[in-house]
Amino acid sequence: MAAAASFLEEELCCAVCSDIFKDPVILKCSHSFCRVCLQKFWKGKSIRECPLCRRKSSVDDPPVSVVLKNVVETYLKNRIECEVAEKSESHCSLHGEKLLLFCVDEQEPICVVCQTARKHKDHQLCPLEEAVEDKKEDLRASMIPLKEKLEKFTNIKQEFEETAKHIKSQSQHTEKRIKEEFEELHQFLREEEEARLAILRVEEMEKSEKMKEKIENISKHVYTLTEKIRDIEKAMGAEDISFLKTFSDTKEKAQCSLQDPELESGALIDIAKHLGSLKFRVWEKILGTVQYTPVTLDPNTAAPWLSVSDDLTSVRYTGVNQQLPDNPERFSPYVNLLGSEGFNSDKHNWEVEVGDKPQWAVGVAAEFVKRKRGIAYKPENGFWVIVLRNANEYIALDSPPTRLRLERKPQRIRVQLDYDRGEVSFFNPTDMSLIYTFKGTFTGKLFPYFSPYVNNDRSNPGALKICPVKVSVTVTSSQ
Repeated sequence: MAAAASFLEEELCCAVCSDIFKDPVILKCSHSFCRVCLQKFWKGKSIRECPLCRRKSSVDDPPVSVVLKNVVETYLKNRIECEVAEKSESHCSLHGEKLLLFCVDEQEPICVVCQTARKHKDHQLCPLEEAVEDKKEDLRASMIPLKEKLEKFTNIKQEFEETAKHIKSQSQHTEKRIKEEFEELHQFLREEEEARLAILRVEEMEKSEKMKEKIENISKHVYTLTEKIRDIEKAMGAEDISFLKTFSDTKEKAQCSLQDPELESGALIDIAKHLGSLKFRVWEKILGTVQYTPVTLDPNTAAPWLSVSDDLTSVRYTGVNQQLPDNPERFSPYVNLLGSEGFNSDKHNWEVEVGDKPQWAVGVAAEFVKRKRGIAYKPENGFWVIVLRNANEYIALDSPPTRLRLERKPQRIRVQLDYDRGEVSFFNPTDMSLIYTFKGTFTGKLFPYFSPYVNNDRSNPGALKICPVKVSVTVTSSQ
């Protein structure tokens, strides 16, 4: 405000006297000056010109600048009021003396006369400047938490902005994948439509060709019969003697050994074959082209060093720290992720292809597990997990951890969760030999757990992949 007032005062100053305009007049060049200042500048000069731009003036007595005069008067009035207010603030309202002291007990500034008054007798006093400095120091201390809060909010705002960008990126990528998946379905349906139409056209062509042959054959017979009837009718129209002489031949012509033509079974288009349960049969065929996995990975839980496949069925360690939002669901810095669906009842199982990876971890984890720091992998903390370390060291992370001895190295691990019985079992699906079983009591949801990276070994290639299961269709009759 002070800077604005200073700027306004500069604009309201006469260029001749460098003071606030007094009785301002305006020239045709639009420059304004005090009337007295302008008259002094012109005194003794034969040419009337603007002191600033030297443009000649045709009048000796320029008109008053009414607008400028009103602005100057308003400005001076406000300045006086501000000076009076500042003076009243800095002087005692009772004694008119300058406020030089500060009463600590009453928390108010006072003058030297107030110091001896009954109201402030025996009160603790200090110089006003000292009180001001103490109060400022108090405010500086009070501002420290505010500044810390501001910094925290600023950082969180930046994280939220990055999260918003990531949401947009996720949406665009997911939209692209949805379109690709549906394009594959559309392409399959288009090809299936063409194939079925082609079969219909072949049947139509074959049956039409047969019918054409039959029509041509019948047409020949029709022609023959027509000729016979015409010959007989001609013979019947001859004279009696002539008719009787040719009667035997004519009678023989009248004999017909042709069998009546019949429409064979199956001559028509088999509409039922083409349209019967068409959508169901196409759907059955679609099932043969798609895969179903009992577990879908949740990329929002994946540590930044993990890469999840577009179909959300496999995960690998990349060693590259991706710039991802550190949302509460995400594991960091631990290189883990969970399945997207949790279970809180019944039996569930899935198989994980581990291949020849030298290290991995699979199992189940509770929804409440820690995901940032201080994770201890054991059932008490919500983890029921087995791991492979150093290519041949299998361990069940129980309490205490149990070293496992396997006769053969499994390429797949079958995880079987029996929630109601409180069991998590691991099998080698090749021969369904039991590897280990955790027993306990479950509360809340349990999620499939995966980690393709253990023991900080960066030479750990390959991915963990959820194995698809075969889907079959069973048709039951309704009674």
